[in-house]
Amino acid sequence: MSQPKRNDGAARFVVQEHDARTHHYDFRLELDGVLKSWAVPKGISTKPGERRLAVEVEDHDLAYVDFEGEIEEGLYGAGTVSIWDRGRYKLVDRKAYKLVFNLYGEKLKGSYVLVHTKEKMWLIMKMKKETD
Repeated sequence: MSQPKRNDGAARFVVQEHDARTHHYDFRLELDGVLKSWAVPKGISTKPGERRLAVEVEDHDLAYVDFEGEIEEGLYGAGTVSIWDRGRYKLVDRKAYKLVFNLYGEKLKGSYVLVHTKEKMWLIMKMKKETD
């Protein structure tokens, strides 16, 4: 799977390691003019078929895609944020209950799916087969 070019419909994604009240990873996709965001307690697996919980959180401004640093005590998400991975992604399929996309990151590469299970709960996993 080759890296997409900027003009072929690919958008940005970022995974931010967040050492807050509880350590977790924030997975963000540039979509609909914002960063759609999920908190992933155990991080995103690189093993095909291994499911991880992803809790939908509020959308973030696009400028947040490059954020690293400290969020002050007393503010929502207080703690240290660092970029764990970043890159581009291409949306393959989008339904209300499922997003299928290809990641072209520094660490995360390949086809992934986010499946909505209930309320703000999703599962994210690397797919066994690559999608186009």
